[in-house]
Amino acid sequence: MIGNTMSQTVVLGVIGSDAHVVGITILEQAFSAAGFDVVNLGVQTSQEQFAEAAADHDAGAVLVSSLYGHAEQDCQGFHQVLEEAGVDAVTYIGGNLAVGQDDFEQTRRTFRELGFDRVFDSETDPEEAIAALRQDLEITPTESERVSISS
Repeated sequence: MIGNTMSQTVVLGVIGSDAHVVGITILEQAFSAAGFDVVNLGVQTSQEQFAEAAADHDAGAVLVSSLYGHAEQDCQGFHQVLEEAGVDAVTYIGGNLAVGQDDFEQTRRTFRELGFDRVFDSETDPEEAIAALRQDLEITPTESERVSISS
């Protein structure tokens, strides 16, 4: 898949009944600037909508954002839905994932058990997620991308 542009498509959205749009807007801009093709599903996105978009766009990654603290309920069975849709993508989740959760390691374990490849807290810089995604998809930035990112 290296060098294949299809693998650089990212499906991004806010899951469940969460209506927080700022986070994904920032992520969309950051991932686009880093050379990814971003499909932004917006807020209040169902598991099925994520799966459908990921399948339609042959996405290399599905990025789930959740800021209202109910992500665990929203993500139950998510990876089964993706699998049934034939989606084979890296899955990330980030945000404020649990209400009153001060032990992020516990939260990380919970979401890893739900099937997510990487779990980020609400303080994560988009650059960290971009670096992780490049690593997971084995993408090396081109010379022109390196130049545009640093300028």
